[in-house]
Amino acid sequence: MKNLTNKVALVTGGSRGIGAAIVERLAADGAKVAFTYTSDSSSEKASAIVAGINAAGGRALAIKADSRYPDEVTGAVSATVKEFGSLDILVSNAGIFIAKDVSELSLSDYDELMDINVKAVYVATLEAIKHLKAGGRIITIGSNMGDNAIMPKTLLYTMSKSALQGFTRALARDLGPKGISVTLVQPGPTTTDMNPDNTEFSDFLRSRMALPEYGTAQNIAALVAFLAGEESKYITGSFLTADSGFNA
Repeated sequence: MKNLTNKVALVTGGSRGIGAAIVERLAADGAKVAFTYTSDSSSEKASAIVAGINAAGGRALAIKADSRYPDEVTGAVSATVKEFGSLDILVSNAGIFIAKDVSELSLSDYDELMDINVKAVYVATLEAIKHLKAGGRIITIGSNMGDNAIMPKTLLYTMSKSALQGFTRALARDLGPKGISVTLVQPGPTTTDMNPDNTEFSDFLRSRMALPEYGTAQNIAALVAFLAGEESKYITGSFLTADSGFNA
């Protein structure tokens, strides 16, 4: 069912993994979808996603934009509106992971991770708000580690994902009177090329789950599609965790 027909979405970090699955699912549900990718090495994947969506009768736009740079983030919002005429759904998915012992962390590590995982979300949202109307959706992809520091060497990542919780709560209060909902999706271990489910580490992660099974990018995309649709209109200021019971 194409329940997002006539909607326009922007997904940051949409050329691979969870982001690509979100782009493809929103397009399958009828939305016109723009998405960002960062590097020239990702351009082929981005072009393939656009070609696949267009071949299926949808409309997609790939935008090269590095989330480290605010001007490129705001430019992606502007490019989306220019191409499709409006914006209804913002999905902030772009993020990075830095794993270091606390004694090895530097200020540059902090700047790099927080610029992408937190500041870019803030920048994209403020720009998107200029275009969103009642019924608009702001959906941010966080992590179950926002609730649970599951291992050492995750200080910066866990801090950044916890910051998104406060962002979601407060922004929901600000935008509720305008009819715009704000939600946070917190995936747990999810199979991607960066996080395969067939390693010794993945066996450890499964041992912590109530349901010992990795999620798929499509599982997360389905949750995002629900939040983007009309049936989720009563949900705002909430965190939805999909982690096979890792945090139970």
